[in-house]
Formats: sequence, C-alpha cells, structure tokens
Amino acid sequence: MAYIGKSPETGTFEKQDLTADGSTTTFTLNYTVGSSSAILVSVSGVLQEPETAYNIASGGTTIVFSSAPETGEDIFVIFLGIAFDAGTLLGTGTITGQTAETAVADDDLVLIYDTSAAALRKMTKANFAPSVSLSYSVNANLTGDGSTTAFTIGTSGRSQNDILVTVNGVVFHPSDDYTLSGTTLTFSTPPSASAEIRVRYLPITA
Repeated sequence: MAYIGKSPETGTFEKQDLTADGSTTTFTLNYTVGSSSAILVSVSGVLQEPETAYNIASGGTTIVFSSAPETGEDIFVIFLGIAFDAGTLLGTGTITGQTAETAVADDDLVLIYDTSAAALRKMTKANFAPSVSLSYSVNANLTGDGSTTAFTIGTSGRSQNDILVTVNGVVFHPSDDYTLSGTTLTFSTPPSASAEIRVRYLPITA
C-alpha cells in the first residue's frame, strides 16, 4: 500500500472485541485510554462517532455507548493510543494525588520510582546518599623539637586514615610515618626542631 509522505515503519494497534446483549451500554476496556478519540469503535461495520455514539468513563477504563448495541452485532475497538499515567509535580512543590509521598525534612527534593509500591516518592538526597560531615579544617598546628614523637590533637574518634598530616609541607603516610590512638598522634621518627606540623581532618560520611 502506498503512502503520501513517510510510510509507517513500526507499531501496531491493539483490537478488542465486545459482546452485545441488547441492554448493556458500559464495557470494560483492555487498556486505559486518555480520551474517546484515542479509539476507533465499529458496530456492525459502522464507525461510531466519539462523544456522540459513545464516551469514555472511569478514568479511561470503560466505554459507555449512548444506546445499548443489539444482540449479535459485531463490535470491536481499535486502540490508537494508550494512556500513560505519570505523577506530576505542581509549581507549589507538592506531589499530586497520582503519587505517594515520603515525609522528609526540608531539603533538596528528587522523585524516585518505588517498585515495591508502584508509586513515585518524593525524597531528599539524605534518604539515598550518606551525608558528609566535617571539613578540611586545621585541627592542630604543632612544632617539632627533634625528640618528641607523641603529640596531642584536639578531637578523638578519628582513625589515622581520617587525618592529613604534613611536616614542613610534606605529606606523611599513615601507618608508615605516624599512627593515631584517641587524641595521640605518634610519629615513627621525631620531627626535626622547629618543624611545622599540620593536622587536618578529612571529611567523613555520617
């Protein structure tokens, strides 16, 4: 068959047969549709006019005929398009009734799809990513004397891998050059006299 313009390459239209009994006007559709114009309806070979011969009801899940088709009439529906239900985010920042909402504190919000609940959920970044606490602040400014190996830093609860130690600007290696126990920083070799020792906290996840 020839086409004016570009011919169709892919896609099929689903068909549904309906059985009339002379009294039923409402039939359940196999697919949810967005409007009465999203389907073609044939009754005994006669194409039915949308919103005159029939309407769509129940959120696009049923077709309602203006008058009940007679028993034995050949009725079928061709689906031209199927409704896609997606939750929408209003300009006010609220989630519509089409979505579920997870109560969270004020923060930057994202939408994720919860497969177990089959719903969109509003969540903050803290719900799915660890927060980072503390900064690269200087915890201690110390001075070597050529003999002392143990120095006290200000805060406990850190490991030797959570701090950055420099001596005269040279970065020291954890375990090889120093260890940390509580607030005690111990060098394997005493820093030289007047050496500038800097201890910085590295960010850690909370």
